[in-house]
Amino acid sequence: MGEETIVIDGSQGEGGGQLLRSSLALSLLTGRPLRVHDIRARRRKPGLMRQHLTAVRAAVEVGGARVQGDELRSTSLSFWPGEVVAGEYCFSVGTAGSTTLVLQTVLWPLLLAPGRSRIVLEGGTHNPLAPTFDFLRLALAPALRAMGVSLELRLERAGFYPAGGGRIVAELEGGRPLSPLRWLEPARVLRRRAVAMVSLLSRSIAHRELAVVRERLSWSARELEVEQLDASGPGNVLRLELHHASGSSVVTAFGERGVRAEQVADRAVDELGALLAAEVPVDGHLADQLLIPLALAGGGSFRTVEPTLHTRTNAWLVQHWLPVDITFARVGGGAWEVEVTPIDDPPRPPPDPA
Repeated sequence: MGEETIVIDGSQGEGGGQLLRSSLALSLLTGRPLRVHDIRARRRKPGLMRQHLTAVRAAVEVGGARVQGDELRSTSLSFWPGEVVAGEYCFSVGTAGSTTLVLQTVLWPLLLAPGRSRIVLEGGTHNPLAPTFDFLRLALAPALRAMGVSLELRLERAGFYPAGGGRIVAELEGGRPLSPLRWLEPARVLRRRAVAMVSLLSRSIAHRELAVVRERLSWSARELEVEQLDASGPGNVLRLELHHASGSSVVTAFGERGVRAEQVADRAVDELGALLAAEVPVDGHLADQLLIPLALAGGGSFRTVEPTLHTRTNAWLVQHWLPVDITFARVGGGAWEVEVTPIDDPPRPPPDPA
């Protein structure tokens, strides 16, 4: 592993915190120093917010790293990785910022570090602009287990915006080789489930959301569930699950002030409809999450819906760090095929994400 610093323009592609978090993980994985400039340049409030700062400091702790620029609203950062060590870690965002995004910063490096790790994270667990805990548990974790990963996730307390106060625990066994994943067959749904979650709100909201699911999708009453959560503040999330032979897809919609429960449900059903029409085993959010582990596994492929700018940006970034080629090809019927292929040449700057 060379010592040449990788320089990342944080305004590329979707221009958000993903570029920073994935770069920190990849720096720890490769041992190469990192410099990021124009961090979150395309956001209304550029620079490091508290959840991004927590992710930086988490990366420093698990990887024995040095850092410059780790302060609120900083738009540039330099990072020198050390040795990633398995162990017990606890990170608190201190706000309703996403615990799941902090977890993903350190998850990939700890998967390769020999030994058992236990990571406790406190903050938001169900945030509109981040993967929810349920997505990690139901969609990402099973996909990683199919690649040989030992990972267990537990929600100890839910945390919604703006109250936060959530707590999740991840336990994993690192140092195991990752196996390539090939999910290319049409997804045949074996089980369906709709869960309307509410905290400190009327259960009637959940029932109204589920009524839309039942009417529009013709799901039976036994496939619908209301879940009352014990959280520090009010919150409402509608989760639609599709379970098939190769894995699971999860669609989430968040209740918000001034938006009718029926509108929330309509958003979730519309997104689910695109998945069902394409008959793909990987939803758009999971497609984004699988790129780094597939690159670490030396390759793999899957079918998904049209890749988002988030996914294309992550692909662009991964190819800066690891000797892989990532391609996207439309295969018809709303389905796309994503392929991660190892290459003999060292990583090179790929074209800018479209």
